Amino acid sequence: MNRRVAALLALVAGASAAACATTPLRPRVVDEAALPSARLLAPMAWPTAADEAFVDLRSYLMSDTINPPGNERRGAELLAALLAKDGIEAAVLELPDDPTRANLIARLPATQPSGEGALCLVSHIDVVTAEAARWPPGRGPLEGAVTTDERSGDQLVWGRGALDMKVLGLLETEVLRWLKRLQLPLRRDVVLLAVADEEVASKGMVDAIARHWDKLGCTHAINEGGLGIDGALVDGQVSFGISVAEKGVLWVRVKAVGEPGHGSTPVPRAPQRLLEALDRIRAWPRPWRVHPSIYQLLAEVGHEAGGVTGYVLERPLLVNWLAIDRFLDEPAASALVTDTVNITGFAGAKEPNVVPSEVSALVDMRLLPGTAPAAVLAELRALVAGIEGVSVEVIDQRPAAESPWDDPVFRALAHHAEASARADGIARIAVGPVLSPGFTDSILLRERGVRAYGFVPVIVTRAEAATMHGDGERVSKRNVARGLKALLSAVVDVVAAPTAPH
Repeated sequence: MNRRVAALLALVAGASAAACATTPLRPRVVDEAALPSARLLAPMAWPTAADEAFVDLRSYLMSDTINPPGNERRGAELLAALLAKDGIEAAVLELPDDPTRANLIARLPATQPSGEGALCLVSHIDVVTAEAARWPPGRGPLEGAVTTDERSGDQLVWGRGALDMKVLGLLETEVLRWLKRLQLPLRRDVVLLAVADEEVASKGMVDAIARHWDKLGCTHAINEGGLGIDGALVDGQVSFGISVAEKGVLWVRVKAVGEPGHGSTPVPRAPQRLLEALDRIRAWPRPWRVHPSIYQLLAEVGHEAGGVTGYVLERPLLVNWLAIDRFLDEPAASALVTDTVNITGFAGAKEPNVVPSEVSALVDMRLLPGTAPAAVLAELRALVAGIEGVSVEVIDQRPAAESPWDDPVFRALAHHAEASARADGIARIAVGPVLSPGFTDSILLRERGVRAYGFVPVIVTRAEAATMHGDGERVSKRNVARGLKALLSAVVDVVAAPTAPH
């Protein structure tokens, strides 16, 4: 232990340290037998259910819904066909002006209504583009290849969307099918919503809210946004974050104009003005700030870890003093505690010997809860003021949105994420709320007052997590099996009627 750590531990020891501690969120002892899922899912043949889900996931991954262009109708019709096997009707709803793009909505109505709003199981059908040549031979992004992991012996299915996010969409579909098969009396409606275009412009969710809200009526939603990562914060421990908040967005185009000219004469023109503006933007200091969900997740991690690590992580004061440097040194972690500014593209270049009259750059800013997009925009414009010919044009802006984690849906997800992992032999796991640095359709739902939680019930290594939007995306059959059990159990605990028979 270095001197700085020892001195700080001594400083906050005793009563003052206890006062600044963050209490772990969930009770450590849960009466499993008292949960509805323990009784109602006792007849489940989990291995058989996992086999079926794995086969269905492979089919879903082979359905080409790469966006652009999308063609999400293919995926919607595939999910509708799976639901139809169990007598569940699904509506495939075209987006305006494009019959190849569609959402899917299916509903299981409450049989013993409690007056609670619907629980919506949300996913997006589209997936991002993939460079097939960069994937392993025979394991391309649309081939649905199944291989065996040499170390674990587990089966893997490969394909774009295996993690982001066809695995959750398929598991949610299987959950609806099992609720119908088991004929469980429900106290609230369960709605399956699979949307188009989340990866580009969220046209699917925008259309679902604008034209089909009467078919939804969600008060709670389970969507993408959180998963378990082995060794993310503590070696040998799985940190499982359930997203309760997302950063806001401010997307702008920084434009510079000037007289065109010949490339052989280096005088200040539009490109040089744009570079000057971008240099200022890159050097723009953004102070760090820790969202309460991050403190809470760290407390959960620390409680499980114990020792000095646990002592520090359970205390926000010590996190600020001792752990913040590690956060700021790692880009992924730094994004959780700062408003990020990222230059993502350029436009306007012509031939090498032609200086254009106009050039521009795209800037992607992600803003913490409490940071107003309008205030940041004003700062940005002031930052580049005085550079001749430079202007800032807003492409899109949306404030951050968050949901409380003192909620029965969150608690059910957290409990079953941990319980299913421990039952599968994963001894060290910490589950808690987290702020997502990315953008999902949950932000649109939260604007409608929906409590949305990001929960992809898989546990992966950092390297496997990096395959999302990257090369060689895949998911294991073990994850599919464990994920189905966790998700179905959590949903049953949330929606089953109290008088549901065995």
